[in-house]
Amino acid sequence: MQHRERLRAWQKSGKWHKYKGYSIFCQMAGAGEPLVLIHGFPTASWDWKGVWADLASKYQVITFDMIGFGFSDKPTDYVYSIVDQANLVESILQETGIRQCHLLCHDYGDSVGQELLARQREGNAKLRIETTCFLNGGLFPEVHQPALIQKLLLSPAGAFVSRLVTRRMFDLNMQRILGSLTQPTDRQLEEFWQLLEYNNGRAVMHRLIKYMEERRCLRQRWVEPMLDSGLPMAFINGVEDPISGANMVARYKTLIAKPYVVELAGVGHYPHVELPGEVVAGYLQFRERFSVVVSH
Repeated sequence: MQHRERLRAWQKSGKWHKYKGYSIFCQMAGAGEPLVLIHGFPTASWDWKGVWADLASKYQVITFDMIGFGFSDKPTDYVYSIVDQANLVESILQETGIRQCHLLCHDYGDSVGQELLARQREGNAKLRIETTCFLNGGLFPEVHQPALIQKLLLSPAGAFVSRLVTRRMFDLNMQRILGSLTQPTDRQLEEFWQLLEYNNGRAVMHRLIKYMEERRCLRQRWVEPMLDSGLPMAFINGVEDPISGANMVARYKTLIAKPYVVELAGVGHYPHVELPGEVVAGYLQFRERFSVVVSH
């Protein structure tokens, strides 16, 4: 099946949620305990396609393209933030009747997950999180190593840079951050690009990237729940990732008591795309290990 047909089938099988008057693309499958998958920057829920069927055979899986991403609306005058994206997650789950869930997050989605954990810690969350599993992402901004394109998008010239991003630049960046043994295929790169381009997505990249500033400003709020909440938590990491690989694992092990970490050698920033079978296996082992704790 050609890339456009695969993406079109994914889109047609989804549903739509209204948030602040904007259309948000959602996907749901399976039955059982709700598992919410939160994607990263600058891609979309399609990232989870490789693990979707396996996880849906065990859980009720829910994912979505956050506002500004994928098939969802991408308003150019919107004030994008992690805090707002967390509101979006709560809105979607409330509409579907989900009051408690497990989280599996990646990259930008890690920060959304951290914000949801902070709300739970404060006692004002609209849902109860049972467990959290993070994939590569900037959990601790002090050791995060952003790519050059991210730095440029965050600079005063960000709006100009957004318009200059080409397919070639995008491909090179993706190839640089994925593992040497798990390089993206031409089809994967084309699908990523099509989702970025959809609804003029390049026009909002410099607005979305502001999350990196949020991470620094809200570092204490987002990290403290990881340190003292007692919530079952895992970190599955592609250690060859130059952005948040081995450096992030080392920091995680330093700060987190009794850390549960799965390190994937030769894998980069997108472990669920690069080695989906290993990510599913690592996740299921995590859930099995903490099933007794969660049941209490």
